Amino acid sequence: MNNPIDSAVKELLNQSLAKIEKVLDSDVLCYFGPIIDGNENFILQIVEDLAQDPNKKEQLAIVLTTTGGSAMAVERYVNIVRHFYNRVIFIVPDYAYSAGTIFCMSGDEIWMDFSSVLGPIDPQVRNKEGRFVPALGYLDKVNEMIEKAKKNELTQAEFLILKDFDLAELRAYEQAKELTTTLLKKWLVKYKFKNWTVHSSNGKPVTEEDKKKRAEEIAKKLGDNKQWKSHGRPINIEELENLKLQIKDFSDMKDEREAIRGYYNLLQEFARKYNMQSFIHTRKFI
Repeated sequence: MNNPIDSAVKELLNQSLAKIEKVLDSDVLCYFGPIIDGNENFILQIVEDLAQDPNKKEQLAIVLTTTGGSAMAVERYVNIVRHFYNRVIFIVPDYAYSAGTIFCMSGDEIWMDFSSVLGPIDPQVRNKEGRFVPALGYLDKVNEMIEKAKKNELTQAEFLILKDFDLAELRAYEQAKELTTTLLKKWLVKYKFKNWTVHSSNGKPVTEEDKKKRAEEIAKKLGDNKQWKSHGRPINIEELENLKLQIKDFSDMKDEREAIRGYYNLLQEFARKYNMQSFIHTRKFI
């Protein structure tokens, strides 16, 4: 027999999700938790089930909260979502770091309010112990020691660290960095910039090269570990717009913010109460 409290909470979540769908005239998928390899088929089933609903909408809104994870998983998520939806928006009520930031860049729009943050695109990869570690931090430290070695300034302790570093592991970090940059540039040009036709500064038409150049600039800045200092550094709307990344601020959109905040507050209570590390929700799945 189902726990009546569980059923009541689920019903509240479903009702709250329905409010977002109504306000946005959109299908909604909530993704709460880390982005890990191995869940791709699960995501496929959920999105496919939602897309086959007779009441399917033209747009999918992804309410995303994540500390990040695998860029390769994100690539497959995007392939799945874009197979069924031509228009996708990302709503970040709280935070979306690392691979979550990359995921957002595949959207036609990114919605945030004054308290929402994204993060640097510092890819996370599994080390020899099986733990996810931020790749850029390792690469920066190794490059720093290599530069010191060129100047004969390397300490004995640093020499031993550099000597024992697994070259295959280092190459995996480099490949992860390359992948995140490639995906971000590809998706910004294909989706985020697809309706960018005129430069706001001079009124001139936007070329494909302009889009690629802007995407490369954004990728470079978001991937600059020296600027952000930390894998988990929060980057708010103002900083993102300074990078020339257009964000839709829903802070003063009364109906939309009320629906989004109401749902997210309920989700947080649900996650805390049941100690849930991951949660995926659509009107067809909970």
